[in-house]
Amino acid sequence: MTIIVIVFAIVFLFLGILLPNFLIPVSEKTIYNYLREPLSFVEKDIDKGLIKTEIAYLYEFGDSIAYSENIDEIISFKNVKQILPYFKDEYGKFLYQHQVYYYYTIHDDDITKIALTNDSYITQTKNDLLSAILPVIFIAFLLIAFILIVWSGTIVKKIEKLKQKIDHIDDPNYQEVIDFAVDDEIRSLALALEDMRISLKDQEELRNQMYQNISHDFKTPLTVIKSYIEAYEDNVEDADTVLPVIKEQAEKLEQKVHSLLYLNKLDYLKGVKLEEKVLVDMPKIVSNAIEKFKFQKKNIKFVTNFDKTSKFYGTEEHFETIIDNLLQNFIRYASTTIKITAKNNRLTLYNDGPNIDADFLEGIFTPFRKGVKGEFGLGLSIVKKTLNLMDYDITVKNEKKGVTFIIFRKSTRK
Repeated sequence: MTIIVIVFAIVFLFLGILLPNFLIPVSEKTIYNYLREPLSFVEKDIDKGLIKTEIAYLYEFGDSIAYSENIDEIISFKNVKQILPYFKDEYGKFLYQHQVYYYYTIHDDDITKIALTNDSYITQTKNDLLSAILPVIFIAFLLIAFILIVWSGTIVKKIEKLKQKIDHIDDPNYQEVIDFAVDDEIRSLALALEDMRISLKDQEELRNQMYQNISHDFKTPLTVIKSYIEAYEDNVEDADTVLPVIKEQAEKLEQKVHSLLYLNKLDYLKGVKLEEKVLVDMPKIVSNAIEKFKFQKKNIKFVTNFDKTSKFYGTEEHFETIIDNLLQNFIRYASTTIKITAKNNRLTLYNDGPNIDADFLEGIFTPFRKGVKGEFGLGLSIVKKTLNLMDYDITVKNEKKGVTFIIFRKSTRK
């Protein structure tokens, strides 16, 4: 409503002040034509038939001056020679005794013919123009104002619906979908809010599932530790049996806590500029990682093939974390072979273990998502987020036998 009032004020300012001033040049051009036309028909004497009440005529020939009888109605003077100096141009206007006058002159042989009028004609012309224009403008303005009121009312109702949706955007029980009939920016905003609501709902469900999975994942080693302590206290098991198991489960728990803290660190680093990326020695990183894992399953054969032209930019620390987590996953599932190949600036890691179920492929990099054999983990999520920090990405696909992970730079993917 405030906007409409402001629009009204601007329109009235324009119509009341600016428009009349804009009309003055148009009216003045009209009045000069109005003065010139009858003057061109006057011969050597003032033709009374051409005299108009609002126009007076003057003749100047030599030292003699003649003027029409109605000149006193147009301009007041004591001596006509007082006003002659004002007619110095072919046409124009002048101010005399606080009154504006307009004139037009024609020089014919030794005679100068002058047509003179005051501003009553131009005032009448402006009034006539305004009286013709104002009703049209006023009607158009009323129509526009009506459209604006209806439109603004519609916008307000839409905004109220959007506000209601925003107020309930984190309410899991709120299911109303807003889809306006008109395809405009507000409809796009409503659809974006609906996408946001669904995304928040999915994130909330994922977070709840993740909390449950974390609790389950942490509960298992704690339960084992507790049960062995109780067995020792009840003299069911001795220290030689209990301590190795407790140590093993504590190390598993420590590893899970370390992974969780590292994952949170990666979330923080997303908003922080990463240290300068450098060319890393990928063969060395892979070789060191193989040394860590080759004795965990002695039947696993590691095969490497590195194209010397392939280059990988990032930090050694991050790439070490990535390779370690991938090999830790591969060792768990591989049957006999793990292959690591660098070609065309891509790093391909393959293991000949079982295919990944299609239901797990889509969310395989989601943290603490329940995976194959009902296990939970953070390793693949850490891999994905660490690669993203270095402008790399990773995909996974099932082969006829085994699974392949491919690491590539985002800017060079084809």
